[in-house]
Amino acid sequence: MTLLELEKVDVFYGDLQACFGVTLHVDEGETVAIVGANGAGKSTILRAIIGLTPARGGAQRLAGESLVGLPCDVIARKGVALVPEGRRLFGSLSVEDNLLLGAAHARKGPWSLDRVYALFPAMREFRHQTAGELSGGQQQMVAVARALMTNPRLLLCDEISLGLAPKIVADIYACFDSISAAGVAIVVVEQDVGRARAASNRLYCLLKGKVTLASPSREATMEAIAAAYFGGAAA
Repeated sequence: MTLLELEKVDVFYGDLQACFGVTLHVDEGETVAIVGANGAGKSTILRAIIGLTPARGGAQRLAGESLVGLPCDVIARKGVALVPEGRRLFGSLSVEDNLLLGAAHARKGPWSLDRVYALFPAMREFRHQTAGELSGGQQQMVAVARALMTNPRLLLCDEISLGLAPKIVADIYACFDSISAAGVAIVVVEQDVGRARAASNRLYCLLKGKVTLASPSREATMEAIAAAYFGGAAA
């Protein structure tokens, strides 16, 4: 069943158009990757979905219900959560307090402190430290866990591997199967094309704000992705 639908979505920053007629969909419980170079419009699409940068044209629906014109707090309460680039934790608060803030207006669902500590066992060990004391990888775990504490239907992950050691990135991506198994759909924006393809069911590539490839991930060859990524014909 389709959870999220975007149809011919246009997004602007002031008078500058950043996305042009973007169409994509996310089914319940699946992982969708969005790849593309810097400035391709990947993060802009996530911002449009959550309502931080509202689209000016096109349709956006969550489980058949229009999201057009809704403020981001209302969209969040409908079950959309964002793990933002840069993590945006409250550095002076403890890890556990950051997690509890995520739960403050949560939907009913399975995600709780015990559940996210089971997903990230190392996090329990540093739960009383302030978020500002943590390494980048530890902070990213907390950011993902905080989003899950809202009990989302759709989890948006913006560049979660950026600046992190490969092992930490692998550990975070290894949790995607457990998250999906709990019924949460995932959209991950990622510049590491190989990791994005391996972790997802379907893949979209953006170039200059337009979708240049939409394919089941296992059917998307690296040649086709490269052509869509840079703009050219696939071999």
